[in-house]
Amino acid sequence: MSVQKIMVVGSGLMGSGIAQVCAQAGIEVLLTDACEEALDKAVQNIAWSVGKLIEKGKLSGDAETIVKRIRVVKGFESARGIDLAIEAVFEKIEVKQEIFKILDETCGSDTLIASNTSAIPITELASVTRNPERVLGIHFFSPVPMMQAVEVIRGICTSDETMSKARAFVVQIGKEPIMVNRDVAGFVINRINFPAAIEAMRLVEEGVATVEDIDKGLRLGSGRKMGIFETGDMVGLDVTYGALMATYKETGDPRFYPPLLLRRKVKAGHLGRKTGKGWYEYNEDGTKKV
Repeated sequence: MSVQKIMVVGSGLMGSGIAQVCAQAGIEVLLTDACEEALDKAVQNIAWSVGKLIEKGKLSGDAETIVKRIRVVKGFESARGIDLAIEAVFEKIEVKQEIFKILDETCGSDTLIASNTSAIPITELASVTRNPERVLGIHFFSPVPMMQAVEVIRGICTSDETMSKARAFVVQIGKEPIMVNRDVAGFVINRINFPAAIEAMRLVEEGVATVEDIDKGLRLGSGRKMGIFETGDMVGLDVTYGALMATYKETGDPRFYPPLLLRRKVKAGHLGRKTGKGWYEYNEDGTKKV
């Protein structure tokens, strides 16, 4: 049976993107966030993004109809009748576990509960629930409407049925599932990408090359659509820092410890596009300053 109704917890870059692709696939979406201002901004961004995709011929249908499938809600009371809940808040395990406790108590017994975490082990999130067999990771990549890969991650207690249903959901929304069969920190794609991002930051720290030239080299020499630093600014330097720290704490491997430059920029509040300054500087409309 296909997913008909979901709840997305968190309306930031990732949460709003997940809500958008689900609405585009005909799924009813409940979008919730502790910050009402963030919810208003998310709906505006989704409407703009859907409109642009239709304008460019990359999406068929009526923009208003698609956006109306997304309903902003307060709290978790509406979660009782959903097929799937996806948590997409910032990378802090205590916050995520609190959300998982509430979802576990509120959702129906057949509801799948997933995290979009990029690094925190699923088993730790599932440990606070009464039914860990229905908990898993569904990790999207940014920007969600454009990126096709979605990791489907098994916790130590996740059932085969849960993994099968989640895989079918990813296909249902037009994405390609990457099945992750062991619950390791960083999962698969980030486990590969993190060392490259860290090395790029160290090359900047050591004065070997500039942010701009490293990104240009990766676009032209490695076929990337965006450079490492451009991607980092879009995702948020605080998000990158949180994911690296989660992986470092879980593995104890110094390869994943965030470089000094990243730590300093996060302390300074240079978090990327959302603050107007990260690896690059941005205008108020989000365009990069020359």
